[in-house]
Parts: sequence; structure tokens; C-alpha cells
Amino acid sequence: MLPVEHTDPLNAKILAISEDKIEGFVREPFEEIAKRSDVAVDVVMARIAAMLRAGTIRRVRQTLLATNLAEGALVAWKVPENRIDSAFDWMFQRDPFSGHVVLRSTDTVSAGSDYKLWTTVKVPQGFSLQAHCELLANKVDAERFRLMPAKGIFTLGVGHVRRKTIEPGSKADQPAKMIPVQIVDLSEHEWNVLLALKREFTPDEIQPSPWVARANEAGVSPEEFCRVAEELNARRIVGRFSTFLEHVKPSAGGVRVTRFNALFHWAVPPGREIEAGGEVGRHHILTHCYWREAGQEFKNVNVMAVAHGTDKQLLLDHKAAIDQHLRSTGIPVSYTNVFWGGRSEIKPSEISPHIYRDWLAQQLKS
Repeated sequence: MLPVEHTDPLNAKILAISEDKIEGFVREPFEEIAKRSDVAVDVVMARIAAMLRAGTIRRVRQTLLATNLAEGALVAWKVPENRIDSAFDWMFQRDPFSGHVVLRSTDTVSAGSDYKLWTTVKVPQGFSLQAHCELLANKVDAERFRLMPAKGIFTLGVGHVRRKTIEPGSKADQPAKMIPVQIVDLSEHEWNVLLALKREFTPDEIQPSPWVARANEAGVSPEEFCRVAEELNARRIVGRFSTFLEHVKPSAGGVRVTRFNALFHWAVPPGREIEAGGEVGRHHILTHCYWREAGQEFKNVNVMAVAHGTDKQLLLDHKAAIDQHLRSTGIPVSYTNVFWGGRSEIKPSEISPHIYRDWLAQQLKS
């Protein structure tokens, strides 16, 4: 039996690279992880497959910058207290277009604290995000919802193992550059390759040249598959090759990767969102940082970021360091808050127009 906990020294060495350091499309991703972690490739593949079978790693996949492929938003839902759990279950189990499904709370009653259910939603091109959320609201008896599409992305990664030792205030030498959100049109051929590219790996697929079988699945040659993938990568549609740890639930051995998931909110003056997002997003603790407009219900918050950890006070210390940095750069903050994650389920949002069309027809029938 190979060790399968993320705390095992060799696994930690592999995960420090495989979680979020393999950017873009790579033809031999496991060889690249091996090279950069200084661990033999056979050992890398065996350990990743073992952790995937054990549930320590919840998925291995090529991620996409899906914000450029489908209209998407973070959505806050106001749902009657007695309907919260059933609404959570419906979003997670029955809506393939909802990704993160999280119950959130604040330490005090504050702006938007009655919005307890938060989800990410993506709707394929040609369909309406507003209409989709109205349909969901009807299904789960939501009283209201607030759509918060990303206007720009400053940070997007995971790397929970690597972030365990980061000190409050640790940041990059330069502000984070914003990636604007721009929907890209794809041909049928490109969609065909993309759908095969993004499918999660089974443990048996953790092997050399993993894209050969995916090319066969897409009905193209391996060279054509890689050519299309590299072209999509150049168009900023492809994200990272990642091994995602199960960071919400304990492992089979009872070990947790994280205990706390904090969604940080800041309201900065209109016109300074890119500057503020760059200064926030340069902090190493953050796994996500976006420019999103939250509206009056949330006191006009427009910069949001996510951090994970096992110590709540340490996460608050990280937040305080970011607040101090914003003050030192002369960016005024009129309001800030922290929404803590509770019950949580995460799955990739489906982005296929064909799948959406079939799902929508089914929902309208029922």
C-alpha cells in the first residue's frame, strides 16, 4: 500500500507542483510534474493514482478558463431557512451548470448576511444566465438572487499544500495582472477536442502520453489533438493541468487539508477596481481574486478573494495584512467583510451547449 495522505513527505513534494504549477496545455503532464518536483515519473504517476483512488485527490483534469467559454457568475441566493439544505442538494445534484455550491455565514449580522447559499453558475453560449437562475430560483423556492459575473480575474489557482506555510503579508513583487473576461467562439471541431481534453482522469488513465487515448475519443490523430489544444491554450481558453485535493471533507485517514474557506469582500472607489484587484491578487495566500460587482445588498463590494486554511485566526491575520497593504498603497476601502464557508460541494460546471439544450428540455417538461 502506498501512502495516500497529503502530509506524506513525498506526496507533499509532488502536490506542491501538481496542484497548480503546471500552467497551460502540456503534452506530457506527468513528466513535467516529475521534472519540476524532482521525483521519478513512475513514482509520480503511482502516487497520484493511489491518492485519486483513496479520495485524497478528488479529481485530476485539464482545467479551462471557462469564463471565456460560457457566461458565468458567482450567485448569492436568499432562500427560506427551512429550504436551505434542499436547495443546496438540488443545485449540487441536479444542476450540472452549478459548480461550487457553498453555505456561507458571517461573524456578525451584516450586509448580505441573509444570503446564505452561494454558487458558481455557467451557462453555455446562446443561453441566458438570468433565465437559468430564474428557473433555479423557482425549483428551490429562492426569494431572491444576486448575479455577480466576473469582470476580471487576478488570481486563479489552488495549491493548498504549498499555501500551508505562507506567512501573512507574503506577496509577489508586482501587482497581479488582470485577465479580462471575453467570450470566445469555438468551431465544432474545437469543441470536440475541448470536451475530450477536459474530462476527468480515472486512476487507470494516469499514465505516459495521456492525450493519445483522448485523441482517439475525439476521433482525431494525437498530433491534431495537441495542435488544437495548443491553439486553445494560446487563446487563453486552457487553464492548468491540476490534481485537486479533497479540501472540504477529511480523508479516509481523518486528515483535513483545510478547515476554513474565507470569501473576502472589499468595496473600493469605482474606477480603481483594476488597481485594487492587482494589489489584493498579488498576495500568495489567495486561491481566487476577481473584480465582481455585488451591488447595494452587499454595500457595493467590487473586489472579492478566497483563501483557505486550517486556522481561522491565521486567515484573519492574512486578511488584516491585505487590508494594511491596501492602506499603504493609498486605495480607500469603504467597506469590507468576510463570508465563511460551511457545507460545501465542488464539481466542474458543464459548458457544452448540447448538454444544456437536453437538460433545459428535461427541466421544462418537469
